[in-house]
Amino acid sequence: MIQVRRTIEDGSPIFEVVVREGRGETRHHVTMSREMSERLTAGKHTPERYLEAAFRFLLDREPKESILRRFAISRYFPEFEREMPRYLSHL
Repeated sequence: MIQVRRTIEDGSPIFEVVVREGRGETRHHVTMSREMSERLTAGKHTPERYLEAAFRFLLDREPKESILRRFAISRYFPEFEREMPRYLSHL
């Protein structure tokens, strides 16, 4: 289960993402500028929905414990932006 919650908005929104699988959970803090959100979602999805899809993308590639607390997804996974429409369509 992936739960995304907007926590603070002071310039750039900050989101808390909790990933629960099995007996454990991981917590991640994600910042996404409004400009980045508009570019990535094309105004068709909320940032929360986009982040849920992004974490599904990550979980298809690594266990939740391997997801870093802070990083740029596309730096580690160049195919990320190309793959996102498929992940968004399955939510």
